[in-house]
Amino acid sequence: MPNSPSDTPRRITVQRRGPLLVEGPVEIELEDGTTVSSDRFRVALCTCRRSRRFPWCDTSHRARRQPAEAPADGAARRD
Repeated sequence: MPNSPSDTPRRITVQRRGPLLVEGPVEIELEDGTTVSSDRFRVALCTCRRSRRFPWCDTSHRARRQPAEAPADGAARRD
């Protein structure tokens, strides 16, 4: 069938320091051949492999990021 949902391209959003956001539903084949699936409308796939729920992103990468460097003038950083 030419216009079936399976013919519609999936949108994947790439973020510099984050997960891949994939429009769902999705089925993912892991390295060992097992598959995991989600019927959510969008899923976040871990790209740093730090997630406790891999391949799903659980934002574990945030806690392990290196702290930002101090400003060159020695002033304290304000967030």
